[in-house]
Amino acid sequence: MQEHDAEEPLDPSAERTAIRKRAMDMLARREHAPAELAHKLAQRDHDREQVAEVLDELIDDGLLSAARYADAMVSSRASRGIGPVRIRAELAAVQIDDAEIERALADSETDWNALAEEVRAKRFGPVQPEDFPAKAKQMRFLQRRGFDMDMLNAAFDD
Repeated sequence: MQEHDAEEPLDPSAERTAIRKRAMDMLARREHAPAELAHKLAQRDHDREQVAEVLDELIDDGLLSAARYADAMVSSRASRGIGPVRIRAELAAVQIDDAEIERALADSETDWNALAEEVRAKRFGPVQPEDFPAKAKQMRFLQRRGFDMDMLNAAFDD
């Protein structure tokens, strides 16, 4: 009986099946961006060309979707108090295109100004800061969380 050499590649159909199974296992846990899934599969020493073909099939089958990933990411991050600037950067980092990012943010029913105030109040309490250093500290915190200047101003309006 001959043992399988770890360096010897699987036959192409077995490789495709293994790639699809691993991709489906990852997608069962959570949505993935296509580029993110391709990267994870390539790290497992799968053939990049076959990974690309399998991902195209998954997209065609409706099992992998950049739009669904963007929507899930916006919803998840907003529920954790993350603002649109940071969400936009995180989506761009996994190669979601700008139009898809803007669509997902626009489709989100999040009131970003209200969320900024809610995050500020949760972290620092309901009372607005009275002095400039305290206000600046709170504004820096909200900026790191991904809120823009208009949202910051709305969070500090009385």
